[in-house]
Amino acid sequence: MLGALVNAWRVPDLRKKILYTAFLLFIYRLGSFIPVPGVNTASFVAEFQRLAGETGVGLLSLLDMFSGGGLSRATVFALNVGPYITASIIIELLAVVIPALGELKKEGPEGRKKMSQYTRYGAVVLAIVQGYSYAAMFGTAVRPG
Repeated sequence: MLGALVNAWRVPDLRKKILYTAFLLFIYRLGSFIPVPGVNTASFVAEFQRLAGETGVGLLSLLDMFSGGGLSRATVFALNVGPYITASIIIELLAVVIPALGELKKEGPEGRKKMSQYTRYGAVVLAIVQGYSYAAMFGTAVRPG
């Protein structure tokens, strides 16, 4: 396995992709430790532990697990890729129900590009809704102003 990694490192294009992936992983890990501005982190963590303790191993703990622990620490990347995956599933299901989207899907590269654009728009909307929902759920931990 080490030999395969060394051989992959010798190919400039693969080396560039490996470094790019490592950089993105670094940025993600960094963002998963940066708290959201305006949130009293100590109060937020205490409120999260109180709510998680009341419910035991439930939905809140599951959401925290999917966010890599980012939800319990009120971090910038707490939503993770959840909104994008959800939007992608919704768009795929709508393509079956709405004939115009189904036709767009069959148009080749240009249609797939448009579908990807709709997915990204949906992901932004879902991220806003989910972010607001999380903030409302933990509203007692947010400092006013």
